[in-house]
Amino acid sequence: MRDGAVSGGAPIDPWLLDKLVCPVTRTPLRWDAARQALVSDAAGLAYPMRDGVPVLVARAAVAV
Repeated sequence: MRDGAVSGGAPIDPWLLDKLVCPVTRTPLRWDAARQALVSDAAGLAYPMRDGVPVLVARAAVAV
């Protein structure tokens, strides 16, 4: 693995991904490799990753 990438293609540690929640709904997020974003299925939003850091700000999210 290189540059902090983890197995499964997610550029975020699985332990951290398990802890992150949507700031709008407080529900779990999932990694969407096609969008290269963390997705909240409950909110219908995709949160971008910038330089390996999740941007969990509602105004930065895009509708899915």
